[in-house]
Amino acid sequence: MASGHDHFAALVGDTPLLELNRFAEGLKLGARILAKIEYLNPAGSIKDRTAWGLIRDAEESGQLKAGQRIVDLTSGNTGIGLAALAAARGYPSKFYLRNTISDDKLKLLQHYGAEIVLIDNSVFLEPGAIHAIIDRVRRENPDAYYTNQRANPANPRIHFETTGPEIWRGTEGQIDIFVAAVGTGGTISGTGRFLKAHNPEVKVVVVEPGPASVPSLETPYPDAIEGVHKVTDVEPGYLPENFDASVVDEVIVTETAQAREFVRILAQREGILAGTSSGAVLFAASALARRPENAGKTIVAIVADSGERYLSPPKLGPALAEKSARAPFSDAPA
Repeated sequence: MASGHDHFAALVGDTPLLELNRFAEGLKLGARILAKIEYLNPAGSIKDRTAWGLIRDAEESGQLKAGQRIVDLTSGNTGIGLAALAAARGYPSKFYLRNTISDDKLKLLQHYGAEIVLIDNSVFLEPGAIHAIIDRVRRENPDAYYTNQRANPANPRIHFETTGPEIWRGTEGQIDIFVAAVGTGGTISGTGRFLKAHNPEVKVVVVEPGPASVPSLETPYPDAIEGVHKVTDVEPGYLPENFDASVVDEVIVTETAQAREFVRILAQREGILAGTSSGAVLFAASALARRPENAGKTIVAIVADSGERYLSPPKLGPALAEKSARAPFSDAPA
């Protein structure tokens, strides 16, 4: 009798690289673009790798005990990966999220049995907000295991161990440029370190949102690229500790409208329905592929998750504050 995989985590990783031939042909690009299709991880995003890295490390070190609650601040995808793994391994879970997170992601968290706490997006604009919110998460959950995805070295380590080697093998070492977005910094840092360790000439590029796509005091609820953060011109302490700026060679700026347009192009030319962060990454990859000096080169772009997580209308407007106060998802059944 043939044996199958014996646990959820065995399904994480080994996602395919897809050459975007019709995409590149339609845009008249001079370089090859290979998309790393990360929504084929078991819970639907590249953050399944992060989740497994965090939980594996905590179990092996003895920090995570049987039946202990897992808790973190998340933009959705890491929480979903953690919630799925927690369910598979017998841990309860609880996550704090901006109240602008898509309803699709919130429903996924609910289905995995996670408890959800929504925080008004305007709170994140206050000085020192991130660390104040993290302090709140720790204070309100003294007996839980805080996975600390922003600063836990297990996050970039799992990408050094898996994402980087998979890309290197999949391109037979013939990668010239790697493009990704920054959420917690784990993907770009761990993968970038691996690739540069094997070939220092590999260029690592970050895509970040432009001014119109970033919350501000004047516009606390912009049409943002969910889970994609700025890495330039930000206040001290805003960047996650896991983000290693030393591996980054260039930062390319895009707005949400451009990211959505590239999501549409990818879907209609390649049949791949990606999330908005992937649209932003493909915008940057395409800009790089148009440069004469990159003609004939190989660019690998991260397609982090599926567009199915963003089919609900974006959440815009101050009415969200009232919704957050009601905490409609906080009583989700365990």
